[in-house]
Amino acid sequence: VCELARERELKREHDLEKEHKLEREHELEREHELEREHELDIEHELERERESERARERESERERERESERERERESERERERESERERERESERERERESEREREPESERERERESERERERESERERERESERERERESELVSERERVHESKQE
Repeated sequence: VCELARERELKREHDLEKEHKLEREHELEREHELEREHELDIEHELERERESERARERESERERERESERERERESERERERESERERERESERERERESEREREPESERERERESERERERESERERERESERERERESELVSERERVHESKQE
């Protein structure tokens, strides 16, 4: 009986040890699973941070490109202003040359130029008058045509 009790006791101890061993294996598996989840969380966080950094770099690059474009536009505007200034200086120089030339011309030549300018103005005025006359004639023809159409409709 003692031996049987002793065997049962040993078996119970053996079963308890197996049960503890299985519990410990389950605990270790759970710990490993938690560690893997934690590592995945860390990996995902690192990937989000890398993606965020890449997004910041792309935005920085776009901002540098926009600033570069604005600088090109400013430089282009400055170049246009310099060119305008040079053109004003050239025009000013041409005007001084014309003035100087006029001063060197004899009075009669200047008078001929003034007369020539007046003649051009008169011719221009005559041309405007001819154009006005042609316009009045066209309007008159249009009115006559409307009256003919109106009369033919009344008939």
